[in-house]
Amino acid sequence: MIDTIEKEDNIISEEEAAQYDRQIRLWGLDAQKRLRGSRVLLVGLRGLGAEVAKNLILAGVKGLTLLDHEQVTEESRRAQFLIPVDADGKNQARASLERAQFLNPMVEVKADTDPVEGKPDDFFFQFDAICLTRCSKDLMVRVDQLCASRNIKVFCGDVFGYHGYMFSDLGQEHHYVEEKPKVVKRSNEANDGPEAKKPKVDPNETTMVKKTASFCSLKEALEVDWTNEKAKSNLKRIPADYFLLQVLLKFRTDKGRDPQPDSFGEDSHLLLQIRDDVLETMGLSSELLPNTFVSYCFSEMAPVSAVVGGVLGQEIVKALSQRDAPHRNFFFFDGLKGSGVVDYFGSK
Repeated sequence: MIDTIEKEDNIISEEEAAQYDRQIRLWGLDAQKRLRGSRVLLVGLRGLGAEVAKNLILAGVKGLTLLDHEQVTEESRRAQFLIPVDADGKNQARASLERAQFLNPMVEVKADTDPVEGKPDDFFFQFDAICLTRCSKDLMVRVDQLCASRNIKVFCGDVFGYHGYMFSDLGQEHHYVEEKPKVVKRSNEANDGPEAKKPKVDPNETTMVKKTASFCSLKEALEVDWTNEKAKSNLKRIPADYFLLQVLLKFRTDKGRDPQPDSFGEDSHLLLQIRDDVLETMGLSSELLPNTFVSYCFSEMAPVSAVVGGVLGQEIVKALSQRDAPHRNFFFFDGLKGSGVVDYFGSK
């Protein structure tokens, strides 16, 4: 069911009303109050993480924890806009804190410099939503499984060169409301003919419709049985980025890092080997992911981070506010084509 708003949260201050005026007009006061009562954990403060942080802070969540144990380098500083130019050698989360807080003083923004892999299970339970970027597959699966029983919404995302993705797991039952044009009754005078059988829609009036969506775990979404005849029949419409993601996550697991431009030759060769191994394990042909993919999956492209970060931030806001239909459950963006696609993987 749609979460109720506690009585003490029914009053919104004049300052908040002014700050969030446009958003309140767009998605309503109740949705803004749900956002205001939500705490979010964001892991990873590179290009994509900075975009997500900006979008959540401006939207007006109650609190945002920026978690990153890595140090600022010239590459990471150039990949995002929250880190000052003189912050090399400092922790990425701490270096991003001041500019992030400046975006919206009404949001509690904190920095956590510990490695996320070492966090105990109960650390994650204090949040309403968790967004994981630049994390290993094992960690993402672990956090997703931990949060499933606590109704904590989990999002994952990454940018690899010209390609990016986001995944969401909002639980077995995610309730939300959607604004639809209101259907009005026809007058008795116009009750004959084929047009009378069609519902009449008044574009000037809308009504809120309650809906429910079901999601599967990340583990299930990444472990589709492609030997199944039904799955095989759908191969032609599956975006190649789904298989690219599998290859890049395996590379990250094996090497403990993402492909680097300064080791392009070595990493390209390894990517092709991993591609062959991953697709063979799935029982699929390596032709599903042509060799040319290795030329376009190095570093974080700022425009791709902006697009994927915008979609990822939007989906977190929609999930927390319980307003509008969520993307279910993957979004893939191809910067070479300049287009994205939403697709579902896992049990229905």
